[in-house]
Amino acid sequence: MNSFLFALGAVTPIILMVAIGYLIKKIGLASVDIAKVLNRLVFRVFLPCMLFLNVYKLESIKNIDLGYIGYALAILLVIFVLGIPCVMLTTKQGARRGVLLQAVFRSNYALIGIPLAQSLFGEEGLAIATLLSAAAIPMFNILAVVSLSIFRDGDTRVSAKKILLDIIKNPLILSVLAGVATLCVRALFVHASIPFRLSDIKPLYTVLGYLSSLATPLALLVLGIQFEFSAVKELKKEILFGTLVRTLIAPTLAIGIAYFFLREQLNGSHFAAFVAMFATPVAVSSVPMAQEMKGDTALAGQLVVWTTLASALSVFIASWLLKLAGVF
Repeated sequence: MNSFLFALGAVTPIILMVAIGYLIKKIGLASVDIAKVLNRLVFRVFLPCMLFLNVYKLESIKNIDLGYIGYALAILLVIFVLGIPCVMLTTKQGARRGVLLQAVFRSNYALIGIPLAQSLFGEEGLAIATLLSAAAIPMFNILAVVSLSIFRDGDTRVSAKKILLDIIKNPLILSVLAGVATLCVRALFVHASIPFRLSDIKPLYTVLGYLSSLATPLALLVLGIQFEFSAVKELKKEILFGTLVRTLIAPTLAIGIAYFFLREQLNGSHFAAFVAMFATPVAVSSVPMAQEMKGDTALAGQLVVWTTLASALSVFIASWLLKLAGVF
């Protein structure tokens, strides 16, 4: 019950922010055109700042247990590959296929997942989930670029060069790489006994914090402004598929394989991180990314809303079953 209450508490603010954005549109304070501009700002400025700081705040990149990280990334790739033929069978529209594929593999790990891991297994769960984020978040974004690049309306051939360029130029990936580079410089400073840190540049660090803090609330408000209940009827097949895969099939596959084949090598903190990574809803950042890369933005927004609602139950079931099995 505690895990259900936590999951409910985690998703309720998201739904409320989306509802506020929807209300803002209904009373005429903002339009869909304004939302598109704000989405671009979220994708190119606020989210990169947030990801950069998330990486920079990691204590260290040394002594990381690569075993559970390797498993998480491997099963993420498996889910991604299995999702490709499934989305092709679900819808014929390229702009929807890429967005739907994002829903298959991409979770709201940063916003909901990491705090959830702490709730499930305390500070040890938080530490394991945070370390996993250094590898998982870049992988989520790389696969998102690939999924939105290979499925586009009007494109008949996939250019490997174009996909690679999209990955290299993606602001979210660049921000994570910048964070890793800054971590490496910090490690060199520590080794050389140099006390200077990026956080010592107070004005810059404060501004980065301000920009970072805008990313999630603004993305949710924009999602509400763009949300249309009338779109549910047209997109109901894609919404049902995406919600079922994201909140039921993907977590069952990833956590189930880990339990039946790797539980001797893993502990509760690792499973808390897996619940956080695979059982949480579609990432909010999938919406601005879909807009920037010509995906179906309406479908992306619908999937965020409906998987967020369903995730309260999926997180509860996953954590309850793991507790029955003696993992937690």
